[in-house]
Amino acid sequence: MKKLFDNVGIRTSKLVTNTYSTSFSLGIKFLDKEFHDPIYSIYGFVRFADEIVDTFHDFNKKELLDEFKVETYRAIERGISLNPVLNSFQKVINDYNVDHKLIDTFLKSMEMDLEKKEYTEEGYKEYILGSAEVVGLMCLRVFVKGNKKMYDELTPYAMSLGSAFQKINFLRDLHADYLGMGRVYFPNVELTKLDSATKASLEDDIQLDFNKGLEGIKLLPKNSRFGVYVAYIYYLKLFNKIKSLHPERIMEERISIPNSQKMVLFASSYVRHSLNLL
Repeated sequence: MKKLFDNVGIRTSKLVTNTYSTSFSLGIKFLDKEFHDPIYSIYGFVRFADEIVDTFHDFNKKELLDEFKVETYRAIERGISLNPVLNSFQKVINDYNVDHKLIDTFLKSMEMDLEKKEYTEEGYKEYILGSAEVVGLMCLRVFVKGNKKMYDELTPYAMSLGSAFQKINFLRDLHADYLGMGRVYFPNVELTKLDSATKASLEDDIQLDFNKGLEGIKLLPKNSRFGVYVAYIYYLKLFNKIKSLHPERIMEERISIPNSQKMVLFASSYVRHSLNLL
């Protein structure tokens, strides 16, 4: 019966993923089937933590996050939780022997979102490490299935790819983060005076992360490579759209890719992958 309970947790994490992220959900579908449940479980955990700090404005967010943190480690220690998302997450952590320091670092970044509104260069790097890079490393741990040598070799590439994705999210969400929550993630950038030169400098930095991330995708095991490549292609399309826009435009609205274009991207990505053109 425990297996039935575990399946409920996995299905819940999958529901969370499908509800909050069309793009991520589609990317998971292109992974080998054995990776679906653990990656859904990681995303469900990350999404719930992010919701606490980004959405629950009418509640005591610090109290909720503190409780979530305690419940997370209790679930990992016990090997079970009555919170279905945490139950599925603890199973991934325990099954794949994921370093708990990655969880610590992620939750530290969530705590930073409770207080920080503007970031120094050091704080910016720390936030990206926790909010994106270590999440990529959790997924990498799953993809290499315990192969420590491969994990160590691919770690810097996975971190760069996670960094690129997060920085693009920052650009995409400038309007909501700044006007909605007063957050400025990019250090030494005055958003009310964002000009083309500053925007181009931010984009150059992202491109470097993107280039290194693609190198790592090519080194991934075949059964995970295509799913990660699909996510890369989606973010590349989003990045190129942002690059084409005037700074004022990205301050006025959240930039996105229509679902119809996503499907075309995924189809073309499959062709490139099948022909070994990555």
